[in-house]
Amino acid sequence: MPSLKPLIVVLAIVIAPIDSARSENWPQWRGPRGDGTSEERDVPIRWNTETGENIIWKAPLPGKGHSSPIVWGDRVFVTTCIQEDQQRTLICLDTQTGRQVWRKDVLKSPLETVHKLNSHASGTPATDGELIYVPFLRIDGKTIPAPNVGAARDVTPGRIILTAIDFNGEQRWQVDVGDFISAHGFCSCPIVYENLVIINGDHDGDSYLVAFDRLTGDEVWRTPREQGIRSYVTPIVRMINGRDQLVLSGSGHIASFDPKTGTMIWKVEGPTEQYVASMVFDGERFIMAAGYPTHHVMAVNPDGVGDVTNTHVAWHVDKYVRCYVPSPVLVGNNLFVADDRGTASCFASSDGTRLWQNRLSGAFNASLVATDQLAYFLSGDGVMRVVSPAEKFAVIAENKLGEPCDASPAISNGQIYIRGEQHLFRIGNNLDGDGGNK
Repeated sequence: MPSLKPLIVVLAIVIAPIDSARSENWPQWRGPRGDGTSEERDVPIRWNTETGENIIWKAPLPGKGHSSPIVWGDRVFVTTCIQEDQQRTLICLDTQTGRQVWRKDVLKSPLETVHKLNSHASGTPATDGELIYVPFLRIDGKTIPAPNVGAARDVTPGRIILTAIDFNGEQRWQVDVGDFISAHGFCSCPIVYENLVIINGDHDGDSYLVAFDRLTGDEVWRTPREQGIRSYVTPIVRMINGRDQLVLSGSGHIASFDPKTGTMIWKVEGPTEQYVASMVFDGERFIMAAGYPTHHVMAVNPDGVGDVTNTHVAWHVDKYVRCYVPSPVLVGNNLFVADDRGTASCFASSDGTRLWQNRLSGAFNASLVATDQLAYFLSGDGVMRVVSPAEKFAVIAENKLGEPCDASPAISNGQIYIRGEQHLFRIGNNLDGDGGNK
């Protein structure tokens, strides 16, 4: 009988790339594409914290924070603020067991003033697999009258501090990014692009986008923002006609930049003043769903140059929704939008047609995530509702986390990682803790 070893080797070579292609890291805010989508299969849709169904582990987290977990290989990273010590901290956990691998105190600073829905550790870090880039705000304790508010109050101005930590928990570099003033407190999530780490410095002052060399922390480019208005949007990068574009809303407009140089490519003025939710891209158009004091869902064709306000808005909806904080997500050509009052909407991304709208919960703070088949809505009370992209509204599963949740989920290696108020949960379709799905 001929040996089976050659056949086994061939099968291993054929199967391994397929399996690895189905597994993704979740390296930054909203995942590998910055839009909340996962290309993985067998992502769980049901779990139960009371019975333990599909709860691989839950790990207690010290302090408080609303930043999302990020995942690289067998490590998950999350930031927190130990308020009694005024410490901003990065925690590394083992994905298989939930055990803490190390803990790094990154920044000690008095606690900045924040909105009641914000925290002192809201900026999600990013990683390139070598370093973790961690954003916090440093203040000296002084206060000033809050700019751009309806009711007068004092706030603490500060400086954004970006720190690079290696996978052993050692600091490699730290830079002072620039000023930051906001009555709502601090949140900004860096992204990694080629050799750069890029961070948005929109605030109620001289705002900016800035890029640093990801290995050294040297500043590479800095671009002033036009209006100097607080916004909390994380950019996304897409290649359009052979050229990468870095696109975000904020500072009173939607704009595209060359991520290599920071040079503006195009802009659309408005449609409102302030933004929190990040944008998505459906393959043809960039779509925003956010805004204050007015609320909008808008699609922009990305092939313009200069001011394209009057020429490149593909469609615009300024009714039905009151979206501000949660970022939308796409499942195929279905655009799912969660607004702050707990209402879910689905639009056709091609033309903005509203397919349905239904109330799901009391409030949404976390941004949406999705697979190629389903959208996941996590409400502030810790209930995850899994919604089908059907023409009619359909919730196919409802899962209670058991504690409040303001952080957006992460999906990696077929698992969902959810940060609750007190714990980090790993949820998977198996209970053997091997990291796969069966």
